[in-house]
Amino acid sequence: MTNKTLNLLLSFANENRQLKKFHLNEKQQQLLPSVEDLKFFQEHGWFVTPKILAEDLIDALFIASEELYSGNKDAEIPIAGCRNWQPGDRSAVRNNEYISFQNLAFRQLSLQPIIGAIAARLMNTDTVRYFQDQLVSKEPNQPNTTKVGWHTDCSYHSNCTSNKLLTAWIPLHDVTEEQGPLVVIDRSHKWSKTDQMRGFNYDNHAEIEREFKQQGQEFHKIPIILKKGQISFHHSSLIHGSYENRSKIMRRVVVMNVQDGENRYQTFWNNGKQIHHFLDSLCRKQANGLPDYTDPAIFPIIWSEK
Repeated sequence: MTNKTLNLLLSFANENRQLKKFHLNEKQQQLLPSVEDLKFFQEHGWFVTPKILAEDLIDALFIASEELYSGNKDAEIPIAGCRNWQPGDRSAVRNNEYISFQNLAFRQLSLQPIIGAIAARLMNTDTVRYFQDQLVSKEPNQPNTTKVGWHTDCSYHSNCTSNKLLTAWIPLHDVTEEQGPLVVIDRSHKWSKTDQMRGFNYDNHAEIEREFKQQGQEFHKIPIILKKGQISFHHSSLIHGSYENRSKIMRRVVVMNVQDGENRYQTFWNNGKQIHHFLDSLCRKQANGLPDYTDPAIFPIIWSEK
């Protein structure tokens, strides 16, 4: 691991330690989910916030994405094994995982207390930690190649003991239906046998919809249309995906997963192969040698009421 990367990782912990007490101003407190909002989330599995992020922050992230796509990073991820779009790649869906460990601007987004405070209410927990994030962009005018398949995020979090993990979907501009926004399947977080749906990179829309309809489920698709500064949250067991980008501009979004304070590491095997989370090799280890999902250098606390 290079010194540059190590310093970036450690600064995650150093910044977090300076936040001795998490605080929201009066305006931000008014943006927290109401009792009715919480009931809606529990029933439907998703929630859309009002504008909670400053436009200058979003604009800075957009510029940072331009720099990243030009090949400029603050640090390199020290190990292979994740999706990380590079200039010259031909994929119509650009996916740069663990973006907070590559660019300081995105790390600033990951540490926003308002995101953690909203997540804490939705998860009914007093502590929220970062788990992972990615920058996902769809090339414009790509009608047949920019779909994201139906999947659940918990299928990629099999090493987690908690079933409370949340995903925050944070666009870097206004998102219209034409641009291929997030599409959620309403109430699907209550369905069974959705914890092995790893279909992000597959065009499986017709197949999955047919399977659930045959089981008697109402496959109610809801596109999430957002203004810049808004965020949508969804439960890790909620089925979701997206359609192609039919617009003339690139659709850019940060996808951030957060974990509750009770979440811990567990071993998981799939078809005889042990599954690992990418950051398992970077975080500190517990006394038993297993990854520690409370390591502040890799999984910093972004909200705490303790």
